[in-house]
Amino acid sequence: MPTPMEDYLFDLRGYLVLQGAVSPEQVQRINAAIDAIPPLQNGEWWGNVQGHTYHGEIDGRNLQNIVEGGPAFEELIDHPAWIEHVRRYVGKKEGLFIDECFVTLRGPGEFINIHSGGHLRWTRTQYRYEEGQWHCGMINILLALTDIVEMSDGPTVVIPGSHKSQLVHPTFEKGYENMLADPPELVEGTVPVFLKAGDALLFVDALCHGGASRTKPGIRRTLVYRYGPYWGNTRFGYRYSPELIARLTPERAKILQPIPPRQPPGAVV
Repeated sequence: MPTPMEDYLFDLRGYLVLQGAVSPEQVQRINAAIDAIPPLQNGEWWGNVQGHTYHGEIDGRNLQNIVEGGPAFEELIDHPAWIEHVRRYVGKKEGLFIDECFVTLRGPGEFINIHSGGHLRWTRTQYRYEEGQWHCGMINILLALTDIVEMSDGPTVVIPGSHKSQLVHPTFEKGYENMLADPPELVEGTVPVFLKAGDALLFVDALCHGGASRTKPGIRRTLVYRYGPYWGNTRFGYRYSPELIARLTPERAKILQPIPPRQPPGAVV
């Protein structure tokens, strides 16, 4: 359960850093599971995991639907380091659902542009606190799988407090497509969030954020689980396999499939 100070800082800044959220041994197992997945180009499949990019080569390579990648990823669905924080900020009465889960592999020269912001007022990413309860449309857990401790590592950058801003950042006025060429660390107001392997960044998706340019050799590895209310849908249309749902604990299965399908006997989806 979040402490009163964590609640205050989350409301103030829109994010928290959960230090040592995952043990070194667990980080090692997650990285070994990633190593076992062959290089996937955009659209290629390995079982139920798919290679993906948001904007082409500029932002690196993602392994989408990574919860289907084995036990190392299943264990993170309801990880004790963050699950009660997530339940609180999505809303105790809202239930939970993971609408996107992926690993990001980002090398030299690659970045993800600044995006989001409270001015958008989208239900899916909203930040809302009313009558002592949070109702956030999406809470992200970004888990560092490698050390991201200096600017050359390509840290996530955020604009603290932007989740509540009703004004558009002037950078956004030139249009989203034009912003894709701008590394986010150049945007005024951004601050880097440095993480050691095993640390997790928790933030509401309404917060302006992006991934700074990596300028050193090697690959920056992070894992992102995005939690929202139980009535959501997977962002890119992935369906969690029956085999995965069957082998999960009831608690984990309920997060991935909060509303079991209702259909006549013998029906095939």
